[in-house]
Amino acid sequence: MTRTVQTAVIGVTGYAGAELARLLLHHPRLKNHPPVFAGRVDAEDRARGGIPLAEIHPQLADNNGSAELKLEHFSWELLAERGVDVLFLATPHERSREWVPEALRRGLRVIDLSGAWRLTEASNRAVYAFADEGSDVAAVTQTEAVYGMPELHRKQIASARLVANPGCYATSIILALKPLVAAGIIDLEHGIVADAKSGVSGAGKVPSAGTHFMYAADNLSAYSVFRHRHTGEILEETGISGGQLVFTPHLLPIPRGILSTIYVHFTKSQTRESVAGVYREFFAGSPMVRLYEKTLPQIQYSVRTNYADIGFDLDAGGKRAVIVSCLDNLLKGAAGQAVQNLNVIEGWPESEGLA
Repeated sequence: MTRTVQTAVIGVTGYAGAELARLLLHHPRLKNHPPVFAGRVDAEDRARGGIPLAEIHPQLADNNGSAELKLEHFSWELLAERGVDVLFLATPHERSREWVPEALRRGLRVIDLSGAWRLTEASNRAVYAFADEGSDVAAVTQTEAVYGMPELHRKQIASARLVANPGCYATSIILALKPLVAAGIIDLEHGIVADAKSGVSGAGKVPSAGTHFMYAADNLSAYSVFRHRHTGEILEETGISGGQLVFTPHLLPIPRGILSTIYVHFTKSQTRESVAGVYREFFAGSPMVRLYEKTLPQIQYSVRTNYADIGFDLDAGGKRAVIVSCLDNLLKGAAGQAVQNLNVIEGWPESEGLA
């Protein structure tokens, strides 16, 4: 018999938090066990028992009781009273650095959607400038963290107490590159160029001068060149060095979705079948990756799904390839992958509630 699992979500007010709530509310294994939603609630809203979820995200209201759910004021005591087993954090990096050690101390399993615990190397974490960097608590907590990409770390995730959910750009590029790097067919000395483009929701819900409509509409812009936070994830998970990769993110004038175009050289000539064979073997048993062997993926095919779509084409001599990788930054790049990790942790079918 499947055990009852009680989840909690902190950070439901954001874009990824809303998608996470939607997925958990409709997950077949969590029927009749909706998440506990917790966060910062002022005194006036506390007096009415919290903020109705339908006021925060009207699209989540249905006729099955979700309209009665509320965002309650966060406390560790609340989570204990509700019997929470698995805690999802859709919180800023700094908040996750503060709360994860305490959650682990209290026996909770944590799936953290922030970048707080993704990176094992201090040189890669430096871009975040964490205030607790170098502390004993941070060092011990980091040893608990498993990078939450099931296609790479399924076995470790299953027994992890802390799953560090990957970044959206990182997911699209790692899944496209890792099989080829692992097979030893990429000429790394020629270098790899990853030219990635994301919809505006990738920047989060808080507006900025670079993401409001008048700037983003009818525009395409590069940003964080040579210093994007997801670069360290790509390096650590593929095993390539910083000098072998140029990763440039761009802002697309669309709400959601990522398309990464990746340029590689091979050590020797390849055929379409040989490259496809590498991907097929690597992703055997990975239900959330779709390989496009005859066409190239597009954002419109993967948006609002939890699929990572990968396609490629070769030059006439088979020595160069262009790889195209698409996903929804809020699903496979965030909330969907988090639920995929929940499925792995609980031993449920990996795509349950997602496909």
